[in-house]
Amino acid sequence: MPIRIDDDLPVKKILEDENIFVMGTGRACSQDIRPLDILILNLMPLKEDTELQLMRSLSNTPLQVNITLLRTESYESKNVTKGHLDRFYEGFNSVRNRKWDGFIITGAPVEKLEFEDVEYWDELREIMDWSEKNVTSTIHICWGAQAGLYYRYGVNKFDLPKKLSGVYEHHTFHKKTPLVRGFDDSFYVPHSRYTGVSKEDIVANNRLEIVAESEVAGPYLIIGDEGKNIFVTGHPEYDVLTLDQEYNRDKNKGMNPDIPVNYYPDDNPDKKPIKSWRCHANTLYANWLNYYVYQMTPYEWR
Repeated sequence: MPIRIDDDLPVKKILEDENIFVMGTGRACSQDIRPLDILILNLMPLKEDTELQLMRSLSNTPLQVNITLLRTESYESKNVTKGHLDRFYEGFNSVRNRKWDGFIITGAPVEKLEFEDVEYWDELREIMDWSEKNVTSTIHICWGAQAGLYYRYGVNKFDLPKKLSGVYEHHTFHKKTPLVRGFDDSFYVPHSRYTGVSKEDIVANNRLEIVAESEVAGPYLIIGDEGKNIFVTGHPEYDVLTLDQEYNRDKNKGMNPDIPVNYYPDDNPDKKPIKSWRCHANTLYANWLNYYVYQMTPYEWR
């Protein structure tokens, strides 16, 4: 089934060219069904890239999904045109007076800052407080996961010795947990970050449960309050060339980055990377939409 997005959103044409079922507003309004309303707070600087990546994964489900893009009002991104933000994004004040089936909070390139030093931290705290009563389930990605674990559960981040960049092997616990239903015993996920979260701190909190981790990258999938909040410490939504773009960006800045782990064939950046994580990324988002949103949200919000 399709995702429903604005007819004029630039990524719509790309999705259609990839044979992803996208439904425009006109056709969607003529169908007599109850679609899921999903809100995405996009904190990433390259907003159109993140839109495309997330919508690819959200389209792999038999459910019809309405997408609404949300931006911060206390900080305006410098890497996207104001026209794009004004045309396709909502401010918090325009969405706060209604209920949402699902909510996604993306990562952001601010992880070296203390949370309280992030320019939009107060606004993000307000949004997370609001989501507790107005959203069925929220999924937090990378820095968004660290921010959510810190604010909602008191689990702080810590600095890593060097940037964690690459595609890492993971394994699941509790294979009957719906979030990892259909996962293989081992699977791969891209990570790109300078900070991590402590497994010991998560295990010590009886409201949190780790359901997948990596021996190298640490806890990966964490469920809070039985699925009210879900935390994804990596970037399963990444395209095949995203880590390559980040590596070359850092190299061009003179940062002397390490070659991303398990990414280029023979660790040769001149060779095209191999995509090895898309199936599990799609399964993750399909499981979230089905088991933690669709099965739990009311047919009619009251």
